[in-house]
Parts: sequence; C-alpha cells; structure tokens
Amino acid sequence: MQIQIDIAKTLRAGTREFTLKARLRSDSRRIVIYGASGAGKSMLLKAVAGLITPDAGSIELGGRRLFDSAVRVNLPVQRRRVGYLFQDYALFPHLNVRQNIVFGLKQGWFNPSPRAHGEQLEYWLEAFQLQAVAHQFPSQLSGGQRQRVALARALIADPAALLLDEPFAALDPVLRVRMRAELDALLARLGIPMLMITHDPEDARIFGDHVLTMADGAIVEENREGGRHG
Repeated sequence: MQIQIDIAKTLRAGTREFTLKARLRSDSRRIVIYGASGAGKSMLLKAVAGLITPDAGSIELGGRRLFDSAVRVNLPVQRRRVGYLFQDYALFPHLNVRQNIVFGLKQGWFNPSPRAHGEQLEYWLEAFQLQAVAHQFPSQLSGGQRQRVALARALIADPAALLLDEPFAALDPVLRVRMRAELDALLARLGIPMLMITHDPEDARIFGDHVLTMADGAIVEENREGGRHG
C-alpha cells in the first residue's frame, strides 16, 4: 500500500491546545503507528478516514488523493474506500449482527432489515463464524464476537485498505492473543493493506512491516523491520 501523509491539525479546548504535524511515506502493506495515549495517533487515523479534516496538507492512499488543502480536495468518507475498525467497535446496540454488518453497505436513512441477507453478508457471516449468532444483539455477544462483527462491517464494502484503531485494547489478555492470531491469518488470506495504531508493542511486533513511533503529534522514529512479514 502506498501512503503519503503530510498534514497539520490543531485542536483547542479552553486553554489547552494540541497540534498534529504528521509526515510519513510508506509502500508497506502492514503499517503500524505506535505510541502512548495522547500522541495523536487516533487524530491521524481519523484524518485518513475522513472523520476529521486537517487544517492543511495532503493525504494520498494507493495513488488516490484523498485530501489536499492546496487544491481543495477532500473526499467524503464514503468515497475514500477505507474500512475503519473503531477501538470500541461502535456497533449499534439496537441492531442485530446481520444489521450491523450490512450497515457497511447501507445507503440512505433507514436501518437494514433484521432479516437482512445477501451474498456478501452471508460470506462474511461464514468467514467469521457468526451464523449462529446472526440474530443476536451486541450486548449478547462475547468480546471476540463483537470484534468479528465490527471487522465484517468494515470489510463488506470491499475497501482498498483497513484502518485499525487499537483493535485489541478492549479485549482481556487471553482473548487478545487469540484475536491477534485470527486477524493475522485473516489479513494474510485477504491480502488487504492495513494501517494500525496501537500503544501495545506486541501489536507492532506481530503486525508491523513498517513501524513508526509517534509522540506529541509527530512521527519521531521509523523501523522498517518491525514485523515478521515480507
């Protein structure tokens, strides 16, 4: 995945101010941005997804210009073709598994049918072994099942890249090990490029072909041999 980012964004809250000034370029298919909480990692990821708008700069992904303040390019979220996995998964509590997954394809204002079906939906239900809980709601699922539902929702629209926001932070340590292995195998099988942010060095070790360390809103260190994937 070719990605180029050179952006600036300042957030203010009362007397507090935080400035993101992030520059990176990578051709790796598995990129991990590592750093402590408050380093600016989530801001950076949300800027790539189109969930926040930088004050200035540019973002290119896979040869496509997603944002460029100089020529007033700012593609809406739906046209960026990225799948986004939120740290807390952001599942809709009033929708069942089928509805949550197919929401990734939704156009318009209405919620999907509780009995939603379709070739893409059935594929991801089977791929993530969710058929048995397809009628259940997020509150009835385990942590691992909720993560699989969120991943299926991110992937159903066939994104060009997958953006992962601290994907294992909400899991207990035992489940975290298992879900790392599952995601590792899934990414290898799908061949989809990935940009992950994390504060956990084990995530960087397992997933990062290209690991970048972030602090105080800037990339401060690079390691192109962070992971074990060629």
